[in-house]
Amino acid sequence: MRSYAMFRAPLRLLAPAALLMLAACAPAPIYKVSPTTLTVPPQQVADAPERYGNAEVVWGGRIIAVNNYPDRSEIEVLAYPLDGSQRPLGAQPASGRFLAVMPGYVERYDYPEGHFMTLIGHLNGTRAGKVGDHDYVFPLVQVGQAHLWTPDELQSRKPDVHFGIGIGVIKGWR
Repeated sequence: MRSYAMFRAPLRLLAPAALLMLAACAPAPIYKVSPTTLTVPPQQVADAPERYGNAEVVWGGRIIAVNNYPDRSEIEVLAYPLDGSQRPLGAQPASGRFLAVMPGYVERYDYPEGHFMTLIGHLNGTRAGKVGDHDYVFPLVQVGQAHLWTPDELQSRKPDVHFGIGIGVIKGWR
């Protein structure tokens, strides 16, 4: 009985420490959201825009096109669900399209087609448009902040923490 009691105290300390280590492996979301931030997909907003007003959203997806106008730029985005770090999950089914409206001029080479982005902003109505020959309603998001994901950031979905016994090789080491 005495040996069991001797291990009990360290185990009580070890469990919370292990949980903290695992939690530290998960990257934090890039944007801080409020309890009123919408979690609905763009297609749902396009179907009933009057229900959502000027709500804050955190959306992301693949850049389809960049269009520049005299007073603003619009980035057409094919939306995907986001993971816990707010990275678009491009392997999941798309959840609609939206237009990210940014003030001033946006260089299309800074937001290249095919790259993934995540943004935080406020809904600002909808606009009718076309996707190919199909009529489409695009939710408009007035962008507050935008993040363009690098391939390395998208690949880092898995934590770089490994446990084991043996010899390890560091990727990219020269």
